Amino acid sequence: MIRYILLSLIIAGGLPVQAQTSASNFSSSPSFVAYQMGFQRPRESFARKEANLKALFEVKNLKWPARYMYIRSFKYDSQLEVWVKNTVQEPYKLLKIYKVCALVGTLGPKRFEGDYQVPEGFYHINEFNPNSSYYLSLGLNYPNASDRVLSDQVKPGGDIYIHGGCATVGCIPIKDDQIDELYVLTASSKSIGLDFIPVHIFPIKYDVKRSYEYMTKLTKDDSTLKSFSDKMEDAYDYFEKYKQLPIVMIKDNGEYVINDALPKVPKFQPKVRPKSNHKPLVRKIDFVADAVAKWPSFPGGGEAYAAYLKEVGKEMTAFFPDNVTSVYAQVEFIVDKDGTPVNFKVLKGVDEYFDAVLVEKMEKMPKWEPAIYREKPVAKKMVQTVPVGVN
Repeated sequence: MIRYILLSLIIAGGLPVQAQTSASNFSSSPSFVAYQMGFQRPRESFARKEANLKALFEVKNLKWPARYMYIRSFKYDSQLEVWVKNTVQEPYKLLKIYKVCALVGTLGPKRFEGDYQVPEGFYHINEFNPNSSYYLSLGLNYPNASDRVLSDQVKPGGDIYIHGGCATVGCIPIKDDQIDELYVLTASSKSIGLDFIPVHIFPIKYDVKRSYEYMTKLTKDDSTLKSFSDKMEDAYDYFEKYKQLPIVMIKDNGEYVINDALPKVPKFQPKVRPKSNHKPLVRKIDFVADAVAKWPSFPGGGEAYAAYLKEVGKEMTAFFPDNVTSVYAQVEFIVDKDGTPVNFKVLKGVDEYFDAVLVEKMEKMPKWEPAIYREKPVAKKMVQTVPVGVN
């Protein structure tokens, strides 16, 4: 039989930690803040940041200090978000976004001491360090119940913090003038009884296309990482829809389970590219000269031809698929002996639709002065590069 451990619940009481914190628990109890004020850095941080934070809370119609707080961080996107709400029932509101200013390791969970990995998973703040080597720091409860199953049993690693200073060997660093703000936020809430401040660390923001595509590529041949990422995505999607924390559990084997996870819907499905109905202009040409006395000439000369190609390249950017931003397309065509450009063929393009539109546009170019061979006009093959989306 598979047993589940509820990571976000108090096991003895059976209720979510935040749900057990009644309104009466939020009475003023400054003992924790008073203790922090005994240290120079927190004292300076409160002097710098508390007034501005109170003003921000008022603008966002939030009670100070935060009654409920949720922190989530994204490794690949280098962001840390702070969410706050006033009551259990109402949705969380985004309060702050901080840039994570350094990163080591790769995407994926931490599994042993010295792997330089930032953990991924579901944690909470379990330590306030006013004398950190990195100005101020907030400790996280790594390894959690899942990590203790899946990580190295002897040396899983530890000492994971959100801290100041843009340097790290596996933590979450933000700038000093941001960690003091976060420290004031969390310490103030702890002083009124908020002992559980969840911190969820995700590999990516799952609704950012570039990040999602990178994760898809990374997990293509790694079923273990794919399974882990899918669970993290479940938690991300749940919060994005409801702006409430999901209930997170683990199986005996350490695997996360997200209660009431939403059905998995593929994100960023590639657009269906239309088909072109254009019929290329094809002529039967008996003779195409290799060497000529005079090459074909575009009306107006070389500068006019360069301007024409630049304009075509500019127009063609509208026909790129989502994953392409520039290309040096290469087109072959023949300037027939009457000067008409015909028999266009894309040697290097993007896809069927892009290539067909490019041919259609270039077939509209004006007649050239044809090539001359033995004092007579002849057909001559041309190969032209067309920069599209290239600065």
